[in-house]
Amino acid sequence: MRSDHRQYVKEALIGQRIVAVLRGDCPEDVYNRARVLLDAGIRAIEVTLTVPEAERIIRQLVSEGEGLIGAGSLRTAGDVDRCVGAGARFVVSAAFLPAVIERAVKAQATVIPGCFTPTEVLGAWQLGGDMVKVFPASRLGAAFLKDLHGPFPEIPLVPTGGISAENAVDFLRSGAVALGVGSWLTKGNTEEIRQRAVELRARIDNFLGGSND
Repeated sequence: MRSDHRQYVKEALIGQRIVAVLRGDCPEDVYNRARVLLDAGIRAIEVTLTVPEAERIIRQLVSEGEGLIGAGSLRTAGDVDRCVGAGARFVVSAAFLPAVIERAVKAQATVIPGCFTPTEVLGAWQLGGDMVKVFPASRLGAAFLKDLHGPFPEIPLVPTGGISAENAVDFLRSGAVALGVGSWLTKGNTEEIRQRAVELRARIDNFLGGSND
């Protein structure tokens, strides 16, 4: 059974619908892009461990008390320990890694394992995944997500990879509970990132508002 804390973070991520996935070679640039996104209304930020000094960035963002800050690209149980120690509210992997899921569950951290096949999706859920990241989502598109959602309606799916303002609503309509959005949203100069964040937020909010009519 999933803990109350993990359930709270899961529901908060679903409420946001957008998880911005930040990569890069310069720690300060990644931090600054995270700040732009937070200020533009994207409240869930994933800093991947491919970023140098990722734990320091996570710790700094968490200390500022804004949004939901998580860690991505985890590969080992030790990665879970370090990221949770830095204050990450949720942890994400790019692949189906049982050791990561099990350690996150033990640490009471919301965990979003990366999967691609139906077997991986179900296995990750049965091991205790709170949500399942479908990656790379763009390769088979929203139709594939809809196919996965059919037999697994109880599993919260988070497509990641190739998501943009153009296809975000298609993925939500196909059963996604949230979207992991990377380079389309997080690359570019400050104004470009801000404009894309506002555009994506508006499209999703308009879709959700219309679907609730």
